[in-house]
Amino acid sequence: MPSLQYKVVEASSDVRTFPRGRAEVVTIDESIVGRVIYEAGWCWSKDLAPIMGTKTCQLHHVGYAISGVMHIAMDDGLSLDIPAGSAFDIPAGHDAWVVGDASWVAVVWNSLRSYALPALSPGERVLATVVFTDIVDSTATLERIGDAAWRDLLIAHNTRLRDDLNLFRGREVTTTGDGFLAVFDSPSRAADGAMAMSRSARAMGLPIRVGIHTGEVEFVGGNVRGVAVHAAQRVMSLAGPNEVFVSSTTADLLEGSGVRLEEAGTHELKGLDGYRHLFRLAARVGSSALIEAR
Repeated sequence: MPSLQYKVVEASSDVRTFPRGRAEVVTIDESIVGRVIYEAGWCWSKDLAPIMGTKTCQLHHVGYAISGVMHIAMDDGLSLDIPAGSAFDIPAGHDAWVVGDASWVAVVWNSLRSYALPALSPGERVLATVVFTDIVDSTATLERIGDAAWRDLLIAHNTRLRDDLNLFRGREVTTTGDGFLAVFDSPSRAADGAMAMSRSARAMGLPIRVGIHTGEVEFVGGNVRGVAVHAAQRVMSLAGPNEVFVSSTTADLLEGSGVRLEEAGTHELKGLDGYRHLFRLAARVGSSALIEAR
């Protein structure tokens, strides 16, 4: 339940510094708020890309500009300047740089969970919850609505699902044409994120299937690899429209989290030894409501 509170941003213990800039981040319950400061000459592709491991920023930012001017260049070719005194919405997939000699200072909501945090070192193996998503019958939809409409729909789908990833601290690894590969630092956040993504896609008339598995992975550059990645993909392939399937490993880790699971049978996962017991993510039981997964 939300509580009345405040936190002084200047006193934050979570200050992330990077070349020609810094982010001062505070957490209030489930929300993340921060002040970002970029000095003259700062450029995302030069100063943050080497830290975050992607060519352009894959986070969706909403906030308010306090001072300076920031130029945004989207991957699709659109661009604009954001001056002081402006509320802004910057979709994922963009480069950015400070215009002029004044620093650009802004307040940003919710997209700072993983912002300016370094990628793991190559070869380092960590425990993570891997999530795969896939649009069901995407080829049939493409044939039905045509290339242009499909491209617009896919962009909207990616934007909505990236917002859900940001909210639940999911780290986008890559897109798979009509889906996502993402990792989470918590099985329960992965489950909540998967439910949110499924609801968002369904609201757009694009049912997706989702697979979740927890295991050790290795980050290599901007990619992730390991048996856990293949297992999550195989789990996803067995789910139907608007379904989220989880492996027994993840199901065990979700015990006590308030997530309700249903039996989904025992299956052989292609390329992996033995049979695996799978579960269907049905709902999260909250303090005052039952949040349905589908």
